[in-house]
Amino acid sequence: MITRKTFLSLMAVLVSAGTVWPCTNLIVTKGASKDGSVMVTYSADSHQLYGELYFWPAATWAEGTMLKIYEWDSGRYMGEIPQAPVTYSVTGNMNEYQLLIGETTFGGRREFNDRNGIMDYGSLIYVTLQRCKTAREAIAMIDHLMQTYGYGSGGESFTIADPDEVWIMEVIAKAPRMVEGVNVNKGAVWVAKRIPDGYISAHANQARITTIDFNDPSTCLYSPDVISHAREMGIFSGKDKEFSFSDIYNPVDFGGARFCDARVWAFFNKYNDGMGKYLDYAMGHNLSNRMPLYVKPKVKLSVKDLADMMRDHFDGTPLDMTCDIGAGGNALPYRWRPLTFEVDGKSYVNERAIVTQQTGWWFVGQCRSDLPRNLGGLYWFGVDDAGTSALIPIYSVSQRVPHCLEVGNGSMLEYSETSLFWIFNRVAQFAYLRYNEIGAEVRGVVDAWENSMVEKTALADRVAAELYKESPEAAREYLTDFSVQTAQALLEKWVGLDKYLMVKYIDGNTKRQHPDGSFADNKNDPHIPAPPIQAGYTQKWKEAVAKDHGKILESR
Repeated sequence: MITRKTFLSLMAVLVSAGTVWPCTNLIVTKGASKDGSVMVTYSADSHQLYGELYFWPAATWAEGTMLKIYEWDSGRYMGEIPQAPVTYSVTGNMNEYQLLIGETTFGGRREFNDRNGIMDYGSLIYVTLQRCKTAREAIAMIDHLMQTYGYGSGGESFTIADPDEVWIMEVIAKAPRMVEGVNVNKGAVWVAKRIPDGYISAHANQARITTIDFNDPSTCLYSPDVISHAREMGIFSGKDKEFSFSDIYNPVDFGGARFCDARVWAFFNKYNDGMGKYLDYAMGHNLSNRMPLYVKPKVKLSVKDLADMMRDHFDGTPLDMTCDIGAGGNALPYRWRPLTFEVDGKSYVNERAIVTQQTGWWFVGQCRSDLPRNLGGLYWFGVDDAGTSALIPIYSVSQRVPHCLEVGNGSMLEYSETSLFWIFNRVAQFAYLRYNEIGAEVRGVVDAWENSMVEKTALADRVAAELYKESPEAAREYLTDFSVQTAQALLEKWVGLDKYLMVKYIDGNTKRQHPDGSFADNKNDPHIPAPPIQAGYTQKWKEAVAKDHGKILESR
């Protein structure tokens, strides 16, 4: 239970932010992965975002060309900036040189908000991907764009990775100060930390970088005014060594811990045995018990491990979403929004796990140093809820996007028969009805598909590496065809799965099947099924119904 004061403050944040704590990034360094790749995940969680794969081809631009900037979240025109002479191809959030960028929004103090800034956080990502090859170049470019053109979004955590290293960069706009109609505080303050090799990290809508390493640019970078601006605004008066970016610019509150950092805790808890001592923080009960920025995992992680972590519902922890009556009669590990509710004057929360129903698209990106830099980027891409969607291996050197993921093939307001987003949604909506049965079966299909794709990409890597020796362009075209054809195969597979699930699970029943998967008939007519299985509801649900309405429903 949360206090009335906390409840009202959370509701104020919900109204002002417009969205509810979206997005999660999980981070695995080279030394913490089984195959030596840097891996980063991102879920673009939004009730309004459509599942599609962005693509920009490489290009050269004439001097004087201007680039129009539109706010990624809303499509609002922000302004224009000079175009770069040369831009690189970008597929989703990864470019042809294996530069990969994800993000989560933390908002931060409200006064640090420049409404006249041209560069929103989405534009920073996609402009930077078109102009940079390495993580350090990207950090410098993001800084340049913000200071030159103004930063027009709330506080943001970026994950910036390349085949050799991965950084978390946290930024917030300077508090505007207008002099004769001009903002003399244009730009942003920021800090970036490199995650040490052999460790894992994460962020989920709460700033996590605390102290700054002032004398080690190999592991920590920062804007020169990150502390002085806080002093200027009267929110910090201690010694420089005491300064904490997170505590000053985005002080953690109940929501920051329970709805945001709890997702980080779930990841750490899965792969590090010492995280039980931070449960009180994850639950929002002890906000001073902050978690470390990174931890050493007890095992090395595979791309499948990371994909499955993006499907976590606090499984096996005190926050497990299948264990209370909120899961309904079929153990549904989701809670519809809003995240807070009241009963008899008391305030409560719905958990916000890593996986969530309102995902537009998500990915697990692999930056691989054992392959040529302009060949090894592997962008495992999915749309809709990660719990019921399968990932497609898309190579970051791809020259075109599969039609089922193409921008313009449907939208949140128009259904498309050829859109992967919509067929995934059809299956997900049906699975929500009886998640312990239908959801489990869908997950089995997902696992089989992804395991087979791990094997197929290993073969595709070898073929492409051989082609690359003779013709890099031939290798790119081969990997493009592989990506496009694989996406189409997944669309067709899910269309068939949608029809199969409807036949099997119609009307709350479950049709019986033979060992080969075919449906059993009544042994008289091949068109009449055998008597169906009727699993009913979970025991917890039955007990709750009996307690709530037993006097009326009692049969004897």
